[in-house]
Amino acid sequence: MISRMDRLAVDLPRPKNPSPNDAAAVQELLGGKFGEMSTLMNYTFQSFNFRGRDRLRPFYDLIASIAAEEYGHIEAVSYAINLLLTGTSKRGTDPTKTPLADTTDARNTRHFIASGQAALPMDSMGDFWTGANVFSSGNLKLDLLHNFFLECGARANKMRVYEMVSDPTARQMIGYLLVRGGVHVVAYAVALEKLTGVEVRKLVPVPELKNDAFPEALQFMKNKEHLKLYSFSQSDYQQAGLIFNGPHPEDGQPLEFVIGHPKTFEPPVLEEEPQLNSPGAENYDPQMFIDMAKKMGIKF
Repeated sequence: MISRMDRLAVDLPRPKNPSPNDAAAVQELLGGKFGEMSTLMNYTFQSFNFRGRDRLRPFYDLIASIAAEEYGHIEAVSYAINLLLTGTSKRGTDPTKTPLADTTDARNTRHFIASGQAALPMDSMGDFWTGANVFSSGNLKLDLLHNFFLECGARANKMRVYEMVSDPTARQMIGYLLVRGGVHVVAYAVALEKLTGVEVRKLVPVPELKNDAFPEALQFMKNKEHLKLYSFSQSDYQQAGLIFNGPHPEDGQPLEFVIGHPKTFEPPVLEEEPQLNSPGAENYDPQMFIDMAKKMGIKF
């Protein structure tokens, strides 16, 4: 089970100007073949389907804990897209003034037609994510090898999207994902080593460019976030620490398994967009809940 917090994994700055085409590029990191939806659903189904986990519990715990982190990554990418889209269209309630006129030049007009100017489960070309991206063979060695490849492919795409966008919001989010995704690359490499004896860490980094080439990634590396794998649980998945240990393949510092979750941040509030009828609900009276909250002792 997942216990959700109304928090964000990374502190995102607000863009000074809308960047709908940057948002379209960032969509690849959400709903692309190597995007965060793919990493989440691959590891989630592998953990659900894991046979023999009593005997192989450390590997199960590793996959399950990484799956939990990926949920937060989907959220971070979605918020970055939403912030980049904010301000693209003109706010108002008169449709005759063509408030969406400026969106016709955006590369992905589905952001404004199929949603309330927000992220969608699709790639950078507007193709929707599909369950065909999920690989869950049931063979531990094969699944771990696939996951290592998936994380390396995801890392390549993050690097390329970073080189496409200039907005600080997008680059901050990508810098964070490069570091945390790099942890997952190492985690699956170490897991394969423990399972097979093959020194997979010698392949890292893939691609060859190191994370310290990206200024936004450096701030997270200074906090040693490239060395830490989190359980995302206070009581379960702790045997992942039996796998995630030893030296980091790039700087030789010791890997660390941490019970719990990393530091979190307040998510940005997304303003209403009346020209898109988002969220609508014009007749909603908050006083109804204010009175009810007082009676129930709920903060409102």
